[in-house]
Amino acid sequence: MDKQNTELVLLEDATEPKTGGTKRRRPEIRGQPRVKTADRQQMVLRAVDVEELVAEDHPVRAVWEFVGRLDLSRFYEPIEATEGVAGRAAWDPRLLISLWLWAYSQSIGSAREIARRCGYDPAFQWLAGLEAINYHSLSDFRVGYAEALDELFVQSLGLLSAEGLITLERVMHDGTKIKACAGADSFRREEKIRAHLEQARQQLAAMGDPRAEEPRGRHEAARQRARRERKERLEQALQELDKIREKKSGTEARKQARVSITDPHSRIMKQSDGGYAPSYNIQISTDAAKGLIVGIGGTQSGCDYGELSGSVARIENNMGQVPRQIVADGGFTSRENILAMDKQKVDFIGSLDEHAAQSAGQMERRGIQQGFYHGAFQYDAQKDIYQCPAGKILRHDGQENRIGVAHHRYRALPQDCASCSFNAQCCPQNTAGGRTITRSVEHPVVKAFIQKMQTPAAKAIYRLRGAVAEFPNAWIKSKIGLRQFRLRGLQKILMETVWVCLTYNIQQWIRLLWRTNPLVATR
Repeated sequence: MDKQNTELVLLEDATEPKTGGTKRRRPEIRGQPRVKTADRQQMVLRAVDVEELVAEDHPVRAVWEFVGRLDLSRFYEPIEATEGVAGRAAWDPRLLISLWLWAYSQSIGSAREIARRCGYDPAFQWLAGLEAINYHSLSDFRVGYAEALDELFVQSLGLLSAEGLITLERVMHDGTKIKACAGADSFRREEKIRAHLEQARQQLAAMGDPRAEEPRGRHEAARQRARRERKERLEQALQELDKIREKKSGTEARKQARVSITDPHSRIMKQSDGGYAPSYNIQISTDAAKGLIVGIGGTQSGCDYGELSGSVARIENNMGQVPRQIVADGGFTSRENILAMDKQKVDFIGSLDEHAAQSAGQMERRGIQQGFYHGAFQYDAQKDIYQCPAGKILRHDGQENRIGVAHHRYRALPQDCASCSFNAQCCPQNTAGGRTITRSVEHPVVKAFIQKMQTPAAKAIYRLRGAVAEFPNAWIKSKIGLRQFRLRGLQKILMETVWVCLTYNIQQWIRLLWRTNPLVATR
């Protein structure tokens, strides 16, 4: 063995321990691991099969199919572009309707967000066919077809009724407060509104006549449009302020009246959490068969009493008939509504609170002892008199007629009460006059309603109200995300409500029918 080979052997012997006579080899020297990384700087041109973007049973296909089954001629009529004539083609209304319905079903109410989703979201890409749609087109379309949108909702009810999902045997009605697109700090008194209006007019005057000179650039045109809209809102605010003042009593109350300069139609209303905010009162009628919405309304009033008759009228307008039975809570149950429902031949189920003239709470506030409450006085129907616990007589002293009830007043002689040993317990705050008692005589229809609501059958029906009537309200706020309107003004918020309720109905149709037998969308 030569000298070089001997040195290699000695080196191996010196550095590698021997185990069982087997020599271990030194590990080989390796380079850096070779991996494939994502190259986000490259431009890729690839073929995309649009139909493969979503599965055959994807709910976006159901939305497209549902809209395709409706008559959209009212949406096509205003389109000026025609075949064979030069001009830019308009977006297909079926596409725009489907985009808005699908967007609301995904809790998206922004036209900008829909336009953005069309660039990367598979469901939006499938609907748009990979086309880019400007958000202005989407935004204008949402508020540009008020009558056509109402007709679309009515058509959808006809389709759902034909599918057996609506019966009108029993309708549950309820109202819900939805916040307006305005802050509580946007409310101003008349002097502030007029100051803002004068400033807006000066700004518009400084702009010059927009018809004489085209605005320079898109941003300048947007600023001019914003100034004009602000002036219009301020003028509208003064008109709404007059309406608010008409409902207030007292000079000081009228002077302190305020209105929002952001959304003049909105009103301060109490919310479910106990707070107050600019809102609208949305009225929703739900068919109890499958929980589908059959009537939509909106009001500036925070009170529900006056909304039931209008809701029944809207159901009749939408469906061609009134419901056989309607169920509503105590907020709608008034004697006026009981009589109105009886006149319309609608069986009314509700909760009527007893509004006695002398309730226990009133008695306590007046310092009257429990032994001298209304029930302690005996009524003689034959003589039409009351007898108090001390044996004194209260005679008829007039009556007050209200809708559905007549209040008869009975009064004792002042001298009888003044000399009575029970005066301090019976009428401590009425030392000069005699004690009064009120007897209420209900209208026969109201009396029959009260008797009906005492039956176990009526009580059982009323207990179902919450699960049916309040479910759409919860779904609209939680699933669709309409806790605050994006649009302003009573007409526009009603349009947004129709969009949302139409979305809700389609979602229930998908759940009840389409999920069990998916339809293949027309390609």
